[in-house]
Amino acid sequence: MKKLTRNDLMSLEQYSDQRAEFRTEVMSHKTHRRVPIGPNFTLYFEDRLTIQYQIQEMLRAERIFEADGIEEELETYNPLIPDGGNLKATAMFEFPDRDLRQKRLGELAGVEHHIWLQVDGHDKVSAIANEDLERSTEDKTSAVHFLRFEFDEDSISALKSGAGLSAGIDHENYPHTSRIEGETLKALVKDLD
Repeated sequence: MKKLTRNDLMSLEQYSDQRAEFRTEVMSHKTHRRVPIGPNFTLYFEDRLTIQYQIQEMLRAERIFEADGIEEELETYNPLIPDGGNLKATAMFEFPDRDLRQKRLGELAGVEHHIWLQVDGHDKVSAIANEDLERSTEDKTSAVHFLRFEFDEDSISALKSGAGLSAGIDHENYPHTSRIEGETLKALVKDLD
């Protein structure tokens, strides 16, 4: 997938005019890019459109309109766009109660190194987590992680030929697995083009 440039972005004024329509488009697009694993963890797979939306929202929120500031946002978010040999996701632990969240994040230290995807008939692909900065300590994990899953050519070929895909976590305090099917699987396979 091509990285975004300034030419791909709307000015603040254009974005203000088109924000509601663009947001509706992106939210619809995101429905097929969400993979829950167990009751409290979700992978939100990123692509060019989801990252464009994120950048537009950051530019709007921070009122950034100067070239240097825009380039800084592009440098920050472009690495989250898959490049054809991988899938990239924002991963989130979501607990409704603040105290429970603190307790569970403490029990899940290091979980980001136990997240995987697996193409049927192939080895698990472990997540490469938080390449920009460390988000966990020995005592607790973060509620948000940024993940990259690198696939070999055989796995990509198998996915494109109709093989199934699973996602999971093998941390002792959160052992869960999910199948990725239907429109979500189609969307992720398209990211590997």
